[in-house]
Amino acid sequence: MSTPSAPPGPRRWTALVLIALAQFTVIMDTSIIGVALPKMQVDLGFSPEGLSWVFNAYVVAFGGLLLLGGRLSDLFGAKRIFVAGWTVMAGGSLVAGLASEVWVELTGRALQGVGAALIAPSALTLLMMLFGSRPKELTKALALYGAAAPAGGTAGVFLGGVITEYASWPWVFYINIPIALIVLAFTPGVMPSSPVRRGSVDFGGAATVTVGLATAVYAIVRAPETGWGSAETWLVLLAGLALIAAFVAIQSKRREPLMRLGIWKAPNLAGANIAQLLMAAAWIPMWFFLNLYLQQVLGLGAFASGAALLPMTVAIMIMMIVLAPRLMARFGSKPLIVTGLLALAAGMLWLSFARADGTFWVDVLPASLLAAAGMSLAFIPSLGTALSSARPEEGGLASGIVASYQVGSALGLAAMTAVSAAYGARELGNPEALTNGFSAAFIGAAALAAVGAVASLLTLRGAPSQDSAPSEKQPV
Repeated sequence: MSTPSAPPGPRRWTALVLIALAQFTVIMDTSIIGVALPKMQVDLGFSPEGLSWVFNAYVVAFGGLLLLGGRLSDLFGAKRIFVAGWTVMAGGSLVAGLASEVWVELTGRALQGVGAALIAPSALTLLMMLFGSRPKELTKALALYGAAAPAGGTAGVFLGGVITEYASWPWVFYINIPIALIVLAFTPGVMPSSPVRRGSVDFGGAATVTVGLATAVYAIVRAPETGWGSAETWLVLLAGLALIAAFVAIQSKRREPLMRLGIWKAPNLAGANIAQLLMAAAWIPMWFFLNLYLQQVLGLGAFASGAALLPMTVAIMIMMIVLAPRLMARFGSKPLIVTGLLALAAGMLWLSFARADGTFWVDVLPASLLAAAGMSLAFIPSLGTALSSARPEEGGLASGIVASYQVGSALGLAAMTAVSAAYGARELGNPEALTNGFSAAFIGAAALAAVGAVASLLTLRGAPSQDSAPSEKQPV
């Protein structure tokens, strides 16, 4: 199956801006609510443990339904699913902003996650349609797309601080609506179209994996309350894992599965997705707890704590766009993935030495810049490698499989939240206890990044640099 040709001239680059904006927005929505959570808790009556589901409702729906979004993109066309995703995202944002009760808020956040699950794989598929036959341009396109992810995560914290301090918390959701309207206005004229294909959609499989992921995250989040050794914790966790295993079993028996298991035989696909999963499981907890350290220990306000993360955002964007593509061209993907994950681990280990009476310049800035350098080196090569082996007609599936990043985000944050609570982070108003808890989370996240580096070293095959750029001629 041939890939539809890209729009000529500048329209292709306009489309790339919209695709990067999509990546920026869906990742921003994981972080923008962080600073607003205390006010939301008071206004809506969330319990302390229930508050984490403002984050988890979005990430679980996002990660759990990405494969469905990828399959729908393959069958109905990425452009159509891209438009549908932004429509659902705008509607969910309106519901979340207008919410006056807990269940309405969580419904709105889940709808946002559904929209993101449609947007993300269709955006990646559109990127491949636009640039897949142009290897040199593809590297640049992936660099811009890749930089949009961590930039969105970090910028979300900053924007959340500005909005919460100078407006009100509902606007952390309303901000998506004008963005969606802009994207929807420009999409028809610049995005390539593809024909509708015959095939079935495994909605049962999508529901199974999403509920399984939600159940596993629930067990991990609740573990500090119920106890890691309690029967409740392990029964719920095993139930979640059993549902995920059932999803895999269902896929092996369906004639048209949501995820064709044979795709995992593609060289480097599994290794690159393991790298993406562990990278997210380390990175997301890092900025989450770093923001808490800045506010709850160093005493910075919402705006100041967001501004303190801007150097990391700027460093990531510069290194992803300027440095990473050049290093990929010279050394290939595998060395950058391994080195980047090791640097990410080192940066978070450095952060674990932060003091209760520390300062931003000594305890935060140098270590955060090292972690940002590691993220910048590893993200684009692992993403490009994960996409490189898919057949053109399975571009949506390959993009959905990169759900590993979102799954890693949910599980990593849930696990590190439990670790930080166990080591003292629940004692609000006690800087020493909070710092101990955050340090434990940084150490745990560093360990995940280090495991990712070792796994990448052992599972990824070395390849020439051009192999890091996906090509529609590569076989599965």
